[in-house]
Amino acid sequence: MGEPCFICNKHTGTIRTSGVMIYEDEHVYVGHIDRNGKPNYLGHIMIDLKRHAPSLAEMTMEEAKAFGVIMARVSKALKDSENAEHIYSLVSGNSVPHLHMHLVARYPNTPEEYWGPMEVYDWEDAPMRNNNEVVKLCNRIKLYLENN
Repeated sequence: MGEPCFICNKHTGTIRTSGVMIYEDEHVYVGHIDRNGKPNYLGHIMIDLKRHAPSLAEMTMEEAKAFGVIMARVSKALKDSENAEHIYSLVSGNSVPHLHMHLVARYPNTPEEYWGPMEVYDWEDAPMRNNNEVVKLCNRIKLYLENN
């Protein structure tokens, strides 16, 4: 593989990230975004493909099924458990060539000029919180997935 991969290192536990693992199976790992000690936007979830593959195009059909199902389940959890009114989804791959999807909750009363997966961060009332709050959110989502 050559250069160290941030996502592979996260999965092996070589590096620590914010929150706690929300869901994991043989194909996918779900956790919260990590911003290197800076406050996190509550409800910015990462779905990682466990196998090191650069993009959506390299997934096997089994991986694609697992990825799609957990994307739908986590999105529903964000709506039902966290009261999100909309879920943004984004796969970029520009900075880390290991397939991962961003799911970003948009909460009620977010002004329209801050609608968008990265724009929500700029809203002055955005739910930017510390790691204790991220852990609580991760545990709520995890519990929701276990019970639904």
